[in-house]
Amino acid sequence: MRKLSTLLLTVMLITTSVYAQEAQKDTEKEPQKGHTDNNKFRQLKDVLATPNSNRTASGAPGHQYTQQKVDYVMNLRLDEENNKLYGDETITYANNSKDHLEYLWLQLDQNMRAPDSKTPLASSNNLRSFQTPEDFVGKNMGAEKDFGFKIEAVKYEDGRDLSHTINGTMMRINLTKPLAPGSTFTFKIKWNYLINNVVTDGGRSGVEEFSDGNKAFTIAQFFPRLCVYNNVEGWQNMQFWGRSEFALEFGDYDVKLTVPADHILDATGELQNEKEVLTKEQRSRWAKAKKSFKDPVLIVTQKEAEENEKKRSTKTKTWHFKAKNVRDYAFATSRKYIWDAMAVDINGKTVIALSMYPKEGNPLWEEHSTRTIANTLEEYSKLTFDYPYPKASSINANDGMGMEYPMICFNFGRPNPDGSYSQRLKKGMIGVITHEVGHNFFPMIVNSDERQWTWMDEGLNSFVQILAEFDYDAELFAKNPTKNITRYMGIDQNNLSPIMSQGDYVKNFGPNAYTKPAAGLYMLRKTIMGPELFDFAFRTYSKRWMFKHPTPADFFRTMEDASGMDLDWFWRGWFYTTDYCDMGIKEVKQLYLTDKKSKRIQNAIKTNPRAKAYFDSLGTLVYITDKKEDANSDEIAKYIKGLPADQKAKLKEIPKYMYQVQFEKPGGLVLPLIVELTYTDGTKKREQFPAEIWRKDDTKAFRIFTSTKEIKSIIVDPDAETADIDTSNNSWPKKTQNKFNSFKNKTKG
Repeated sequence: MRKLSTLLLTVMLITTSVYAQEAQKDTEKEPQKGHTDNNKFRQLKDVLATPNSNRTASGAPGHQYTQQKVDYVMNLRLDEENNKLYGDETITYANNSKDHLEYLWLQLDQNMRAPDSKTPLASSNNLRSFQTPEDFVGKNMGAEKDFGFKIEAVKYEDGRDLSHTINGTMMRINLTKPLAPGSTFTFKIKWNYLINNVVTDGGRSGVEEFSDGNKAFTIAQFFPRLCVYNNVEGWQNMQFWGRSEFALEFGDYDVKLTVPADHILDATGELQNEKEVLTKEQRSRWAKAKKSFKDPVLIVTQKEAEENEKKRSTKTKTWHFKAKNVRDYAFATSRKYIWDAMAVDINGKTVIALSMYPKEGNPLWEEHSTRTIANTLEEYSKLTFDYPYPKASSINANDGMGMEYPMICFNFGRPNPDGSYSQRLKKGMIGVITHEVGHNFFPMIVNSDERQWTWMDEGLNSFVQILAEFDYDAELFAKNPTKNITRYMGIDQNNLSPIMSQGDYVKNFGPNAYTKPAAGLYMLRKTIMGPELFDFAFRTYSKRWMFKHPTPADFFRTMEDASGMDLDWFWRGWFYTTDYCDMGIKEVKQLYLTDKKSKRIQNAIKTNPRAKAYFDSLGTLVYITDKKEDANSDEIAKYIKGLPADQKAKLKEIPKYMYQVQFEKPGGLVLPLIVELTYTDGTKKREQFPAEIWRKDDTKAFRIFTSTKEIKSIIVDPDAETADIDTSNNSWPKKTQNKFNSFKNKTKG
């Protein structure tokens, strides 16, 4: 069999040599200019940062990796009547770096909506041809609201005034002497601000006012907090323009929150004073919930919440929470809240999943919210690491909201007033809870820089979300993310940005930061790497960078390091360009064996003495032709007949059919080529060729398919695994199926 294969290969090589000679003659006609390496498989060494002792070439933290630690002690008071929050904090900053710091930078996110904010001025704004009276009055005649931080005092620990400078959404603490490596600095800030109405004023958090006069507060970005200082950016003190999110340091929080006495409250961390803020009945139910692994337990029932919201307490109550090793803090409080909770087993450790929601969220929230939390923690833990925090909360907020913070998130989803709801709303609510709870893993623990690289938290999280949703309800969430992304990838190139773009200037932010990275990772897992290799590498990345600050290079390098796969071609194409995938079938030729030499081989023998000598040395040969009338060769049968019986027994039947398929690739992306053959007897065969099939030629590839059965049809990417934007060239014989053709832009990015 080996001799037979060698014989056929020799014929092909000689034929190729003839083509090469003709090509060489063409090139000799006119000298060609040199060029740099533009091969799609070139390494990313020209793009990724140089490895060092802080971040290794393997993608792991280096032996000199350091990061800062920031601890907060806060006292907060909510003025419900006037929608104001008052706070004071004591901050202890630990300089674990090797650098002397001349100043500290803090974020003042609420200043994004302050009267002097430049955010509204940074957007191009033309007048629409129609507006509702409400919109016109609100945008052109509304009174300016006094939003933004009111910094009352910034002081040393001993009470002396501390010099500081405010620049938009940033505040610099001016140190009298540099903070030395290994040293700590403690200072205090006192502030207040007017809380925005999330319905009328917008925002990621704020107050929602109900028709009965009650309010629900979902509060975040509410305190001055330290920026990240690291060996990649130095101080990450980019202004907050409202979209790209946050880069934050880990630390411990000790927080006391004073709110109306009839409020139910939850926050980042563990409650320290149950006896002071919960009734005896509530404590009993809470204890029961901590042991209920199957179904949620109601701590505050809907009937109790409805009674509670009829009153207005004039007294206050202080809730005390502590949280260790978290990067941010948030809380929610209202007298309207129903409260349920259940236990979740994460590899032998009990974690509490809990939800708070007004009656407007039922029956949907009571049925699904806490169960969705539990499922999310279980599924994310399988693919990353065991969830390390003691609890995870989901708080019902107004429609359209979905925001994440350590151990707590705010999510939309309210049925109609009569309690009815659509499958679309149910799917959206379960999806947003899964997504926001999932953010506990990315970026609340694997702490990437959201201000710079939105996809590192949104994209990775959206990918794991797909798997978690499918586990929760496979029928409701059955989808193909690679197929769904084709419409976006086929739009005009002027409206596309590479994934590797800073979030504030990205076009089509949602697909760019969420769905395209998620679809790419889904493709990596299902099609390119396979679940076993992918899952090990993804878990390795997640564990390496728990409670640390990874960069894109750390992710790319770890995925390759832990899987043993060169994926630079994938990162370059999918993340650094706006190229699209378009692969198809250019031509199919049926081939035949013959004893006649082709004209090209005959010419080579006549004109090239070396070719003649080589052919003469081979003896009897069989040749390949695409002309059926020239089919005439029994040399293969003769050869087999002369083999020993034991070798004959190992041979397959002589193929009756042979096809040469020329595949084309009009799209710029290189991806695996998946081919499905259907034979005339109805049977099918599938072959997947790795992306490396395009290494030598970025536009075309040839494959020979042999069989004892006649091929009826050939399809490229039969299950839509590679995000192919144009399917009109995916089949032979050609079919008119081109769902996305009208969206395709043939200009490569």
